[in-house]
Amino acid sequence: MHATEQSIRLEQISQERFIQAPIDTVYDYVTQPDRWHEWHPTSLSADTGTRGSLPVGSRFTEDIDLLGIRVSMSYRVQIARRPDEFKTVFTSLAVDGSIHYFLQAHQDGTRFKRVLTYETELQLATLHERMIKLSATALDQLKQRLESPGFV
Repeated sequence: MHATEQSIRLEQISQERFIQAPIDTVYDYVTQPDRWHEWHPTSLSADTGTRGSLPVGSRFTEDIDLLGIRVSMSYRVQIARRPDEFKTVFTSLAVDGSIHYFLQAHQDGTRFKRVLTYETELQLATLHERMIKLSATALDQLKQRLESPGFV
């Protein structure tokens, strides 16, 4: 085994929020990567080449801010089952992984779960802890945006 192989660890961050909005509204919004920058603090911009929710097989790019470094990500949509599941896999020079959304109608809103799985060779001691905080901030901002009066 090479030294670099030993240093790659698969990490997972799973977080959930109850959002006071219909499941279709939540699904349609979170499956538009060109709008991720509106609620996710690391997303700078995404280019999907289309409007609306992305279907299975769609490819797109996103620029993110990874701890102060601009990183270009390439994605492919693996699962797009409206309104309850969406998964995209990503690759870049710095990090590879997947983002998986699970949605469930609950009372008069939506239970939204986001699972980020990633691996990287970057040796940053605080990366995982910072990713957990950024994910929590993202979900809080998503909830706030979708629950704001007049959101369409």
